[in-house]
Amino acid sequence: MKIDFYTTDWCGDCVRSKALLNKLNVAFNEINVDLNEDANEYIKTLQVNQRRIPTIVFEDESFLVEPSDVELENKLKELKYI
Repeated sequence: MKIDFYTTDWCGDCVRSKALLNKLNVAFNEINVDLNEDANEYIKTLQVNQRRIPTIVFEDESFLVEPSDVELENKLKELKYI
């Protein structure tokens, strides 16, 4: 199963969400939007010209923006990642 995790180096919420994914042993592809203009434009498209991070995109093309740990864990359960 594939998860694309859009992040930056300075984002505290990104650190928290990554820690949860690691704790739950969920693999993800981390993409730094400050270093990748295509990724930056992609999340702006998803969010209708906003750039909020973390943005987490799942294999079924659903996504979460700035999720709480509870929201993220519930989504992972719903999609059977955990």
